[in-house]
Amino acid sequence: MINTKRPVGPLVEFFGADWPDGRDLIGAYVRLEKVDPARHGPGLWAQIKGHDAVWDYLFEAPPVDEAAFVAGLEATAARDNCQGYTICDLKGAPLGYAFYLGIVPAMGAIEVGNINFSPALQQTPAASEAMYLMMREAFALGYRRYEWKCNALNMPSRRAAQRFGFSWEGIFRQHYVVKGRNRDTAWFAMTDGDWPQISAAFEDWLSPDNFDATGQQRQSLRALTAPCRVASDPAQTD
Repeated sequence: MINTKRPVGPLVEFFGADWPDGRDLIGAYVRLEKVDPARHGPGLWAQIKGHDAVWDYLFEAPPVDEAAFVAGLEATAARDNCQGYTICDLKGAPLGYAFYLGIVPAMGAIEVGNINFSPALQQTPAASEAMYLMMREAFALGYRRYEWKCNALNMPSRRAAQRFGFSWEGIFRQHYVVKGRNRDTAWFAMTDGDWPQISAAFEDWLSPDNFDATGQQRQSLRALTAPCRVASDPAQTD
C-alpha cells in the first residue's frame, strides 16, 4: 500500500514507445538515412579526414585512415541500444552523422549523441534541421524524454543544446574516463510536454520567410526556443 501522505508523483498512463526503425527522415535541407558504413563511410571520411578537432569530445580518437573510420562506424552502428543516421544533403552526399543512444522504450527515454558533423555541415540550417528531424521522430515514436549529454568542457555542444530548446539538468561529476582524461558530463533534456512549443519554434525558424535573400536569419533559433526551456545552463546567457 502506497503511503499517500507522501508525495509520490502523478500517475502516468504510458504503455511504451516504439523502437526507431531507421526510416528516412526528409527535410528542406537534408535527408537522414540509416547509417550504412559501407555505403556512407567513404563519403563521410572524405568530409571529415584532416579535421581532427571534430573528435576532441568524442569517445574515439581520430581514425588514422578510411578503413579505421569505417570500422569504428560499423562498431558503433552494431551496438544493441542505438540507431544511427547519416546526414546527407538532398543530392545524397553524406556530411555527418548522429545516433539515438540509450534507447529505453519501456520508460520512454531516448538520447541523441555521438554527433559528428563535418565542417561543411557545422553551423548551417541543414545541421539544425537534422537535429529537429531526429527530435520530431523520437516524439512521434512515443518517447517522453529526449536527452542531450556532452563533456562539460564542450561549450559549443552546451550552447547548441540550449539553442535547440533542451533544458539544463546539471553536471554528473567524474562520469567517465575518456582517452585517459576525466570527463564531467553536462545533462540536458526535453520532454513530450515541452515538444509542441519547441516544434513550433523550429518550424518558425526553418520557414523560408525567416531568411533574407542572402540567407541570413531574421529571428535566431536561440531566441525562439528560449521560452521553451524550463531551466538554462548557468554557464550561458541568452
